[in-house]
Amino acid sequence: LQESESENKLDGETASDSESKSEFGGSSPVPTSDDTPEVLNRALSNLSSRWKNWWVRGILTLAMITFFFIIIYLGPMVLMTIVMCVQIKCFHEIITIGYNVYHSYDLPWFRTLSWYFLLCVNYFFYGETVTDYFFTLVQREEPLRILSKYHRFISFALYLTGFCMFVLSLVKKHYRLQFYMFGWTHVTLLIVVTQSHLIIHNLFEGMIWFIVPISCVICNDIMAYMFGFFFGRTPLIKLSPKKTWEGFIGGFFSTVLFGLLLSYVMSGYRCFTCPVEFNNDTNSFTVDCEPSELFQLQEYNIPVVLQSVVGWKTVRMYPFQIHSIALSTFASLIGPFGGFFASGFKRAFKIKDFANTIPGHGGIMDRFDCQYLMATFVNVYIASFIRGPNPSKLIQQFLTLRPDQQLHIFNTLKAHLVDRGVLGSLEEA
Repeated sequence: LQESESENKLDGETASDSESKSEFGGSSPVPTSDDTPEVLNRALSNLSSRWKNWWVRGILTLAMITFFFIIIYLGPMVLMTIVMCVQIKCFHEIITIGYNVYHSYDLPWFRTLSWYFLLCVNYFFYGETVTDYFFTLVQREEPLRILSKYHRFISFALYLTGFCMFVLSLVKKHYRLQFYMFGWTHVTLLIVVTQSHLIIHNLFEGMIWFIVPISCVICNDIMAYMFGFFFGRTPLIKLSPKKTWEGFIGGFFSTVLFGLLLSYVMSGYRCFTCPVEFNNDTNSFTVDCEPSELFQLQEYNIPVVLQSVVGWKTVRMYPFQIHSIALSTFASLIGPFGGFFASGFKRAFKIKDFANTIPGHGGIMDRFDCQYLMATFVNVYIASFIRGPNPSKLIQQFLTLRPDQQLHIFNTLKAHLVDRGVLGSLEEA
């Protein structure tokens, strides 16, 4: 009777509430709380809860920033590993919320299947990334070449195995709950895994495309908190009652200025601006190249309106700094909506934080909710305004073709260049 009543209520808040109460047992996950280290509790015992939270967040923020500098120093491969670890922890935090509801029914395979699907999706994305960016390495090693050739078929076969396992795990009277959890797992994979791989793609384009966007989000988070803490009076959004317009606006201007300064400093170093490539001679990954025009100082005319204010007619800056304005603007105006989305999610399940991994900050997902949205924007921005066809990748693929295919492409290209008059001018030169 309870199942048929809930099936008749398909729309509206009442239907949603009744389904939650009947199928999720009328209970919510237990809210999480931060585990502040005892040494900090003793040191800050005389402060009010407001200032105690301020100091705890500040100290842990400095610790995380220091750790961020260390992994940047260790290079892109370590950064990629850290992104992978963060992805797994975020997935674990979200899946655990669903598992806290699900495990009371003692239904089989939910946690096992969730992690299996994570493995499948990571195999697919990492395989695509390795083939795309390190084609020479893949073609040189026989096992990698075979895996690359049949990569998508293998990935589909792995996913199909998990799909069949899910169907076999269905238990009578709990079908709807199991399909809820199936959807929960796939939405988590879409949000966490897909976007974490976009971060890795941005990293391979050059560490500057990884560091500047992430730093802008961190700067906006810190400055919005600081402005809101000291000057905040006007509530910004009901989903996050502590967020204020003063913090939102202060964070915006601070982030744009920070993005310009950070971009200027990083654009002068090849280790930050060059893409990650595999060197056949040294059998290692390298970050060395001739800087592109994006990272070469150019002179720009200042608008006449501003010349009287700043006292300059021209300014020398890197073209990347102009792009950094777009990145920092997105980080401060649209990026926070990733945090608002996460706040709505936590309110829906009556939890304070995704976990209590970081005292004063909650879980890893609480710190990276805006980063994932930022990563997607950066990837789209690079594809739309920055990256063109890569000649080296085209040549690598050309060399793997059969001789008759190579000859056909050569003749076609030659005829095209002759028609355009390019080949004739080259021969005369």
